[in-house]
Amino acid sequence: FSLCFVVLYVVFSLSTDLLSRIDLDELMKKDEPPFNFPQTLEEFEYAFNEYGQLRHTKTGEPFVFNAREDLHRWNQKRYEALGEIITEYVYELLEKECNMTKAILPVDAEGDEPTSFIYLSPDALSNPSKLLVLIQGSGVVRAGQWARRLIINQDLNSGTQIPFIRRAMEEGFGVVVLNPNLNYLEVEKAPKSSPSHPPAEVSDEPAEKRERKDEQEGKKKREFYEKYRNPQKETETERIPIRENSSSEDHVLYVWDHFVSRAAAKNVFIMAHSYGGLSFVEMMNQREVQVKNRVCAVAFTDSAHNLWLQETTKGTQDWIFQYCSNWVSSPEPLDTPLDSMLPDCPKVSAGTERHELTSWTSFDSIFRFFAEALKAREDEEAEENSNPVTTRRSSFRNKHQDL
Repeated sequence: FSLCFVVLYVVFSLSTDLLSRIDLDELMKKDEPPFNFPQTLEEFEYAFNEYGQLRHTKTGEPFVFNAREDLHRWNQKRYEALGEIITEYVYELLEKECNMTKAILPVDAEGDEPTSFIYLSPDALSNPSKLLVLIQGSGVVRAGQWARRLIINQDLNSGTQIPFIRRAMEEGFGVVVLNPNLNYLEVEKAPKSSPSHPPAEVSDEPAEKRERKDEQEGKKKREFYEKYRNPQKETETERIPIRENSSSEDHVLYVWDHFVSRAAAKNVFIMAHSYGGLSFVEMMNQREVQVKNRVCAVAFTDSAHNLWLQETTKGTQDWIFQYCSNWVSSPEPLDTPLDSMLPDCPKVSAGTERHELTSWTSFDSIFRFFAEALKAREDEEAEENSNPVTTRRSSFRNKHQDL
């Protein structure tokens, strides 16, 4: 037993000593191919078919994440590279198929200042009747997207906002597409200046001897690493925030102040997914009176807002209860009313348990909700003109509670 213990102790000691000299992260990059990925869908050998599904141009198969076994980091980088191409592809669809144009943010950007942008339909600011504002959740998704995963693995309809834009235009809405996750410009970090050799240590060794020793040690490390792995160092970057748009909350407030509040539309409708719902509530906290005067209805999908943690006023809470609805992930059939643990806007089932799908599965219900809200407002305005003493839009809320 003692001998076994000694052997184990020696093995452990040797292993610990070896591991102390090895960068495990670097070692795990053994035989990792370079991060040189295609720049276009064609080069990736993928294309969207007539159903909006991403398929390999030669095999017809869906996208495969694990293109190389046991190389998760490389596969993830490849997926991200494809995602960047998808982002540009969706921008192109917004411009060419939806006839939308970019508006640069900040509106008074100068010189080399980092900028973001949103998309506007041709009548977004001039439509006198209806305006729809689309706000996605957090993460890598950019203007026009609900979920990158759905675009790549399912189809364009479920993963992008394009069906909502088209339907809105058909029904006479102007449309504003926000871009709440484009908050900074990422640039390569300047290399840190460093001395030609390490700082002098308290030692009796001559400087030349120390330098030779350091050089020999460095050579041994390089030879060891070259023997056991093919290293790749990622470029170090830094982020330069975009003025007044450095977060989702700032972006939504900025777009409200510079575009939505100045639009001609009498009736503004908001659709906000996930973190977009939280950003809308933060904006309302700061523009409560404006929102109440302009917004006709708000459709949340699996919204991340919390009226209590966000310290909303009683007036905001009452308004959200009356004019908003949240389609949440649930196994219940679509539009089934759901109990809420805290007072909030009514919650109904989105007809799916997948968070990222809630916007798509609620598509028809949301436009029906908007139509009912608009009709209720028009009926009440007509009633107010004939009878000034009336309860504003009570019929809409009573009907909506029965969904």
